Amino acid sequence: MARLSLAFETGLLKPDGPVAALHPEVGFDMVGLNDCLIVQPFFPSNRAWKNQGFECDVTLPTRRFALAIVCCTRSKQQTADLIAQAAAQADVVVVDGQKDDGIGSHYKNLRKLTDVQGTITKGHGRLFWFAGTDLPSLRGVDQNFDGFVTKSGVFSVGAVDQASALLADALPEHLSGEVADLGAGWGYLSSRILSREAVTKLDIVEADFFSLDCAKQNVLDPRAAFHWADATVWNGSYDAVVMNPPFHTSRDGDPELGRAFISAAKRCLKSKGSLYLVANRHLPYETSLEQCFAKVLELPGNSRFKLFHASRPQRK
Repeated sequence: MARLSLAFETGLLKPDGPVAALHPEVGFDMVGLNDCLIVQPFFPSNRAWKNQGFECDVTLPTRRFALAIVCCTRSKQQTADLIAQAAAQADVVVVDGQKDDGIGSHYKNLRKLTDVQGTITKGHGRLFWFAGTDLPSLRGVDQNFDGFVTKSGVFSVGAVDQASALLADALPEHLSGEVADLGAGWGYLSSRILSREAVTKLDIVEADFFSLDCAKQNVLDPRAAFHWADATVWNGSYDAVVMNPPFHTSRDGDPELGRAFISAAKRCLKSKGSLYLVANRHLPYETSLEQCFAKVLELPGNSRFKLFHASRPQRK
């Protein structure tokens, strides 16, 4: 039985009004709650919930809820901010998460700030609930550095990712034509791509809504177009694709995600197009690259990251 089900059996009252679930993973047990809004900024998950018939949004709209359920994310700061948003707009707030996601520290902190009314521990995780109240100290703050802005929860918050910096430095000066940055994050690589005057268009494709929102603030070049979408199923026709693909769908590494990005690049590139890719040393992408491209060159990297230039996508 899910922790939320146990909570309803042991003291948490069923809501008499609208419910909001903030950042639930697909498959989270909503225990038959009606009138439920799913707040999910990750494009594939948002679409999966929508396909199940739920109303979906990317941010919590300004209205009142009888119950808000906050699911811990991998970012402690982002989760705290979500808790503060929920507490300001809901009569009761439930917080649920695994130990690996820092649920223990959130529970300890909330007990100092308000009256926690109940808690459930099960399956290497915890759920607790409290009455809604203003918690301004938990609100997140954007981080600005070197002319860039990042928000809590985005990848490489407050700093340039070292792999992206390595790839950006390796991009050829002659990069030109129509280019795509797949899995663009908050826009660092995109900004470096657009330093090439011969680039005529850049499609910035990112699945995380808040990362894309940062990219819109960080990349002001009129050649850029922004797309909230799943890069692994993206379609287009490009002279070049540049990417630092993610390799986590949860806390566990998932090389298949990177392979799906490579397949997307193959699909989107013109016959003489080029892929520029950076990856962690341990990720086994060489076979996928050789299956998808007629020519694969490994460029000079470093002890942590490897760089590839792949060209002439295979059409069979």
